[in-house]
Amino acid sequence: MDKNAGLVLATERYGRGRAWKYLVNDGVLERRRDGSEAGSGGDYIVGLFKSVFLPQGYPESVSSDYLQYQFWDTLQAFSSSLSGTLATQASLKGVGVGNQEATVAAATVTWLLRDGTGMLGRILFAWRKGSKLDSEAKKWRLFADVLNDIAMFMEILAPHFPASFTLIVCTAGIFKSIVGVAGGATRAALTVHQARRDNMADISAKDGSQETLVNLAGLLVSLLLIPLVTDNPVLTLTLFFLFTILHLFANYKAVRSVIMETFNEARLSIVWQQYLKDGRILSPLEANQREPVFLQFGNTSQIKLGVRLQDVAQSPEELNLALKENNMPFLFGVRNDCICVCLGTEALVHDEIRAVCQAVCISNVLGCPTATVPTSQKPTQQRLWEMVHESHKLLDAHFSPFLKGVKAAGWDTKRTLLDWDEWRVEWKTKNS
Repeated sequence: MDKNAGLVLATERYGRGRAWKYLVNDGVLERRRDGSEAGSGGDYIVGLFKSVFLPQGYPESVSSDYLQYQFWDTLQAFSSSLSGTLATQASLKGVGVGNQEATVAAATVTWLLRDGTGMLGRILFAWRKGSKLDSEAKKWRLFADVLNDIAMFMEILAPHFPASFTLIVCTAGIFKSIVGVAGGATRAALTVHQARRDNMADISAKDGSQETLVNLAGLLVSLLLIPLVTDNPVLTLTLFFLFTILHLFANYKAVRSVIMETFNEARLSIVWQQYLKDGRILSPLEANQREPVFLQFGNTSQIKLGVRLQDVAQSPEELNLALKENNMPFLFGVRNDCICVCLGTEALVHDEIRAVCQAVCISNVLGCPTATVPTSQKPTQQRLWEMVHESHKLLDAHFSPFLKGVKAAGWDTKRTLLDWDEWRVEWKTKNS
């Protein structure tokens, strides 16, 4: 009898899935599935499904929130596919499909106008809001899906207003073009977050496969729905609202499941203010749970990052005040009810984080937008500069331990998603 019989010489594992052991049996090296003689057919099917629809190396190659996000994202895509079928049917009916009096030329013009206005909307939106999509990916992701539902609702209603049909579908086309830009860009930002092995392309490709499978399922269900909703506007609207509720709920759960480890202004403000309150550093999970995910329109922020020098100091005296007690590569000023931060050319990522923390401190002292305070109670310009100087001292005392704490809590401080403008300034101080 071979004394080495049954001796396990090596084991190997493919990610956290398939595992084998190599052992000696009658002088022959055999390869067996770890824990059993052979894998079941169910194991093979599950493994095949993972290799087709999940990134290579899953789950180690993706972020911890990947599966939960993809589940809700799949559910919202399925409901959106069904809503889109109802909207498409209404649009085709509106341009004259099934109407003998309608002309091909009129339908073609309407379709071209819708596509043309959508193209213009896509360019304008990318120009105005493209730089915001990285820093506020969750908000714009949710906004895009809400806007998509509004666009589809307009398309469903359009056939009932024939005099304004072209205007309505063109407006819906603009909305859908915005959805395309915001949805695609924020999905790319989330892919960067999910990739843990620089495998953005693989994750994006598998996301496309998942979406295709969902759309195929939606197509099959739509084939059953179309005969039921044809010439039945009440049932069409009822199903649309049910699908829309499911779509919005799934989207909300999807963005809430994302746990970003990089700081944007909202997450940094939440973590910094909690630290000032009780010295506790919030984990990425805790901060993301508190982060707002709904867009607030209008200029709601008191902080402007990366402004020009003239927004901070408009005279040599003000520049001297901005430089007073400041040895950091950024300058502060309070002007037009806003806290303006001017960034130096040599500023690093840690300097950017400190600058935003300091701006939050000044904002906390001001309390509320000064425009809402009676003129007689507004801080004087001298008092505003005193706030800036006091914030320098506060950060000198607290920022270093704060930075060490956020690193230990799992935050990525090598890069940020802070929404800095591109202005950079060089200045020199005169040696006494």
